[in-house]
Amino acid sequence: MPQVSRHLPHPASERTTVRRRRPRRALKVTGIIALAALGVTLASTAGNFFLEQHEKSSLAPYGELVEVADGAMNVYRAGTEGAQPLVLLSGLGTTAPALDFAPLIRELDSFDVIVVEGFGYGYSDLSARERTVENISTELHDALSSLDLGQPYVLAGHSIAGFYTLDYANRYPDEVTAVVGIDPTVPLAKAGTASSTGGGINAGRILSAIGLVRTVVWVAPSLADPSSDADFTTAELQRMRTMTSWNYGNAAVDDEAARMSSNAAALDGVTYPDNMPVLNFLSSDSVATIPDWLEKHENQLKNVTHHEIVELEGPHYLHWTQSKAMAAKITEFLRERAIPRGAIELPQGN
Repeated sequence: MPQVSRHLPHPASERTTVRRRRPRRALKVTGIIALAALGVTLASTAGNFFLEQHEKSSLAPYGELVEVADGAMNVYRAGTEGAQPLVLLSGLGTTAPALDFAPLIRELDSFDVIVVEGFGYGYSDLSARERTVENISTELHDALSSLDLGQPYVLAGHSIAGFYTLDYANRYPDEVTAVVGIDPTVPLAKAGTASSTGGGINAGRILSAIGLVRTVVWVAPSLADPSSDADFTTAELQRMRTMTSWNYGNAAVDDEAARMSSNAAALDGVTYPDNMPVLNFLSSDSVATIPDWLEKHENQLKNVTHHEIVELEGPHYLHWTQSKAMAAKITEFLRERAIPRGAIELPQGN
């Protein structure tokens, strides 16, 4: 009878086969997960796009668009027509400046209040040319010139707008009757930070496009809301949440943030004109936590004949909680320093 040869498989061969199968299986699982993630991302992006289009068509825009530098900027006006013009400029990344300033606007109703939403803000275009101080000042001037105000205006800026009020007051001194700073940034405070001017991936815009920002705001609206004791209406809060989803991480604001250092360097050594009245409100939180915050502002105004620094209790966004005190002080300061007596009246009770 013929002998049947029986050979046991070599242990090494068996291990080799198993090892070859496992990577293929892992690769297959990884591919399935990647495809599923891609599908969810595409579905979320499409859903976010259609929701945004629906919101924009159902919510009436505030303000009016003016053509500036091959784009459209939104300008919102409130208060008393024909009164002393007061222009409000927002801090970096403020989603909807005209809404963000709402508590202060209500208290300044004896002025002709004008909120200019720069490119990347509110209802203005979300892309623009380079966000240099020169370009931003020129665009602001063009927007205000289109309004035919007929008299010098007060320029008031929050946070990073301290760069732009400083530059603007030097470029167009005859058109500005006074400057008001709301915890404004001093260029020296940012001169040493790193800066990049584009070319990288805008992660913020990607997160907004795929709907993640919308989801986060829906789950935790307090992340987009002003502080709980701020004086906003329910409608204002809801619209700010909605517009956060629209505008978060847009190209114009991304470029502006990247240029903070170079813009600070461009303003190195620049001071306000000697005869330009300047009133600065400083946040007690900023004074307590930012080294030399008060000293930097005092040094910036040493040459200014008529200036005043007022520290108010509260966070960086002082106009959310200190609007009444700010409006009263602005009115008093302007009546005494910048505007002929009798041209404006102090608010009732002051």
